[in-house]
Amino acid sequence: MVKKKRILSETTTAIVVEDETEEAQGFADLQATLQEILQNDSILGYIIKDDAKATIDLRDPTKIMEYAMLSSQAFESAEELSTLFNLGDIETILIEGKNAKVLCIDLGEKSVRLFMEKSADHTEILNKILS
Repeated sequence: MVKKKRILSETTTAIVVEDETEEAQGFADLQATLQEILQNDSILGYIIKDDAKATIDLRDPTKIMEYAMLSSQAFESAEELSTLFNLGDIETILIEGKNAKVLCIDLGEKSVRLFMEKSADHTEILNKILS
């Protein structure tokens, strides 16, 4: 009995899967903008989050829980007021206190909470984030 030799040639195709999705790139771009804004001495820090992750950068890391709770409660309260008075979707919230203020921005999939001294120009910062 004669054995036949078979030659098998395999073709391999390289598949490159890029981890950087458009959403991840958008998050990174927004984070870079916030890092630039954070260079201003009147900015105390920020929280940025989307469905998958959150990033917190505060000058005083001991206040993470306080700032997170403040911004969360502010946004929830604004949503309740919006529903109560039929105001529509909340896009931006500004809360000013005696010494500081917080700017909450809803960007669809992402949200930003920016903490600053009361003297900071929040309109300039808002325009920089939205551009």
